[in-house]
Amino acid sequence: LKNFITPNYESKVKKGDNLGIVVSSLNPQEDLIFNQAAGSTVSPGGTMLANGFIVGDDGNIHLHKIGVLKAEGFTLKELKGKIRESLSPWMKDVVVNVKYLNRKITVLGEVARPSVLNIDGDLMPLIDALVLSGDVTENAKRNDIMIVREEGEEKKVKHVNLQDHSIFSSHWYYLQPNDIVYVFPDTERKMKEDKRKNLQSTMALVVSGVSLVAIVMDRILR
Repeated sequence: LKNFITPNYESKVKKGDNLGIVVSSLNPQEDLIFNQAAGSTVSPGGTMLANGFIVGDDGNIHLHKIGVLKAEGFTLKELKGKIRESLSPWMKDVVVNVKYLNRKITVLGEVARPSVLNIDGDLMPLIDALVLSGDVTENAKRNDIMIVREEGEEKKVKHVNLQDHSIFSSHWYYLQPNDIVYVFPDTERKMKEDKRKNLQSTMALVVSGVSLVAIVMDRILR
């Protein structure tokens, strides 16, 4: 895997995104006030549970203490920095966690469980998406996986081959939010398998018929 690449794509926050935001600092009381105002809670195991902040048509979100904050056009990393800087007058050593709550990847076709998968960051490897959908079925066409991606107002379609190692060096290997993955059925293989099963069934019936005739003839000739 000499040419294996690591994901470096960072998407930008856009209108309509639902952002889960939780902060923690050396002031637990302030943390509680902020997170409750945000409609966010943290489970005993540390998992963020949030209704989230919808980025409005003006590209802004409204945060406790900070007020109106521009979110559209920033990466999650940049937005974390803005929130941390804005909260520093009230909180010491602020840690900010921001993730997407409504970005998804759809997996359809010859997989065990066609699914709509939540993606809280920027990317998800294609293999991970297929595994989370129960993996491809035995009737899947592994050398023809279609990915549909929206870029602005344009839809792009790419066919990738899981049996070709070069996929790991392709930027299409890393699925982006709102991508659609379709696994085509291997119709030729399925037809061959159906013919094989039909032949087996036919042979079983023939053998049963021959055995029955032999038994009948044996009784007649006694």
